[in-house]
Amino acid sequence: MPLEQSEGFILRTHNIGEQDKIVILFSRDKGLFKGVAKGARKFGNRFGSSLEPLSHVRIFYYEKEGRELVTINNSDLLESFFDIQKDLKTTYTLSYFAELIEAFFPARSKDDVLFRLLQSTLLSLQSGADLDFTSLYFEVWFLKISGILPDFKRCKKCRKVFDEIHWLPYKKDGILCSRCAAEKEIEVPADFNTFLNWIKKNPPPKDSSVPFSPELLKSIRKILRSIVVFHMERVPKSLRFIE
Repeated sequence: MPLEQSEGFILRTHNIGEQDKIVILFSRDKGLFKGVAKGARKFGNRFGSSLEPLSHVRIFYYEKEGRELVTINNSDLLESFFDIQKDLKTTYTLSYFAELIEAFFPARSKDDVLFRLLQSTLLSLQSGADLDFTSLYFEVWFLKISGILPDFKRCKKCRKVFDEIHWLPYKKDGILCSRCAAEKEIEVPADFNTFLNWIKKNPPPKDSSVPFSPELLKSIRKILRSIVVFHMERVPKSLRFIE
């Protein structure tokens, strides 16, 4: 078997047997895949700290046809992002990102746009960006990449342009104006599209400045996470800790 290599982010690991670890990797060129790192739990093992969650690594592995798990031979740490995970809320937020990627993207389905989004978000947080705002930035783009971000430009029923408060229906597949909404459960504020347009035109923030009010961001967070939960059909485990 030839030794192969791939660059990616460690989404998570879990122990197997007495000395090994299962590694879930989001790779730039091969998408989401799993491998076993033999001896990764031994003292002084060859992997060092390269298998920590959200580490940017280059792994070297062997792959047998027909097997789900590859065998990870070694791993080079390219960027650790350890420092930003000293804060517990940041750790849970990054776990949330990883959980979304693992839940919504099938195995071996590569997506370079999502890879670059994750990388740029981590670099943004490393540079001191506001955690809550950066998290919303990631969520908007993640939903858009996944194809489940609804059309927020006009009412899905009467096609009225979104210029006042609208409502998010149960199926989370669009917005309804006050006249068309039978149940007014989740309010979509009039400034929501201003927020979306800013996100689409700007890279992730590099400092702690936030161009929107806390009240608006709280409302937007409720909208985005209700869409996530609806399509995931459960509340992400990491989201429970964040909230």
